[in-house]
Amino acid sequence: MHSAIIDLPSATPGTRRTLTVQRFGTAGARPCAYIQASLHADEIPAMLVADKLRRILTALEAEGRIAGEVILVPVANPVGLGQSLMDHHLGRFDQDDGKNFNRDYPHLTEAVAERVADRLTDDGEANKAAIRAALAEALAERTPRTETEHMKHRLLELALQADWVLDLHCDLEAVMHLYTLTPSAEAFAPLQRLLGARAVFLAEESGGDPFDEAVSRPWNELAKRWPDRPIPFGCHSVTVELRGQADVEHAQGEADAQAIAGFLTHAGVLSGEPPALPEPLCAPTPLESSEPLTAPVGGVVVFHHKAGDRVEAGAVVADILDPLTGDVTPVRSESAGVLYAHSATRFTLAGKRIAKVAGTTLRRTGPLLSA
Repeated sequence: MHSAIIDLPSATPGTRRTLTVQRFGTAGARPCAYIQASLHADEIPAMLVADKLRRILTALEAEGRIAGEVILVPVANPVGLGQSLMDHHLGRFDQDDGKNFNRDYPHLTEAVAERVADRLTDDGEANKAAIRAALAEALAERTPRTETEHMKHRLLELALQADWVLDLHCDLEAVMHLYTLTPSAEAFAPLQRLLGARAVFLAEESGGDPFDEAVSRPWNELAKRWPDRPIPFGCHSVTVELRGQADVEHAQGEADAQAIAGFLTHAGVLSGEPPALPEPLCAPTPLESSEPLTAPVGGVVVFHHKAGDRVEAGAVVADILDPLTGDVTPVRSESAGVLYAHSATRFTLAGKRIAKVAGTTLRRTGPLLSA
């Protein structure tokens, strides 16, 4: 393993934050996998899995089994990792401006299209190289200003050149689930099966410009723009939701890391015999069919189902109790599906999202991800 430290510009005198980048295999070798943990810095299971994965990769490297290159960033958000208020860790939003750390990444398709319009040929590999170079050039032209912008810039700089990108997250209370682009569903089928995902969500654009789409969407959009030119899909990316925030256990983290290593073997990043694939626990569904359940009133939340339960259309997922009057307001699911995540707190304000169901019949529009 080769470890490097990237210094982030200090936001205030006397402070310093860094990104640690750990590389396995030969620099520049293909296939290349980029894996980062806890971009939402309060999603701790991802950092545990990254630690377990580092140990696995170190052993495999000693055996000469890194066929390509693996780039691991075990703590992707040192800014959010240091944010707390009255003993509560606040790692999802930047306290400086309130923005989600996993939103508003640059959409580089247009800038890349301008650069490659006259470079594309009938050689798919040459086109892939030209697009990768153009992505790097387009990002380099952008000027980050704040500490967080510099951090996001450097993370994206590392990931844009990879063939595979795994962004490790978790939800509040949840079962394993994945988000990826629709054209990448088949590519990540082995990962889905090895991790035992209970839901897989597909979209060509989910809204909000999250990290995973910043590295993969340009490939899909450029291929559609020039259907007469061979443009291989140069970067498949996925957001891996490692269950809930409290799911931090050695055995589980080890199993998840082994599953990711198994996927990297299937992808050719690691050499050796790929592990057998279990039967899938779900079929991928459009992200637009995921149903967010919101509280119509404020009060005490009493769930009728736990994460992972299947619910039918019209089922009462939770009650909202008014502790002053005793009134109970049911919250029902509009569609049938798996209750794949719900809130970790048991009190809500009116209008707040308290649960999510992996349905199949809804067709939502607009931004499809949680805030």
